[in-house]
Amino acid sequence: MSLFQWEDKFLVGHADIDAQHKRLFHLAGELHAAMTEGKAKAKVGETLNSLIAYTKMHFANEERLMLAHKYPDYAAHKQKHDQLTAQVVEFQNDFAAGRTVMTIDLMQFLKSWLAEHIGKTDQKVAAFLKKKAA
Repeated sequence: MSLFQWEDKFLVGHADIDAQHKRLFHLAGELHAAMTEGKAKAKVGETLNSLIAYTKMHFANEERLMLAHKYPDYAAHKQKHDQLTAQVVEFQNDFAAGRTVMTIDLMQFLKSWLAEHIGKTDQKVAAFLKKKAA
């Protein structure tokens, strides 16, 4: 069983965002599998790159939605996106340069961040968007 198991408790009720969140869990699961199965560094790196690229696209999509609907906590939400992006890009660079390795601690960090961010922060955005649509 993957460390990154999708659960319906992560649904925010916005079809596009929910689909993207499911994809993030899937990609994180692929990264975890590549690491635990002892795949070559190149395969782990390729999977990490896919996860990071998709995360950036997802964040940009969420940020466009928040701006378009004048979400009041946009700046704080974007700051959380920017912080995670900076952390994972730094890790990506260190991994590619051989300065660090993929560890279960990193996997736990990603899982906790996804669960916390989707379960709390993104839920607030979704509730705001539903209220505006009503």
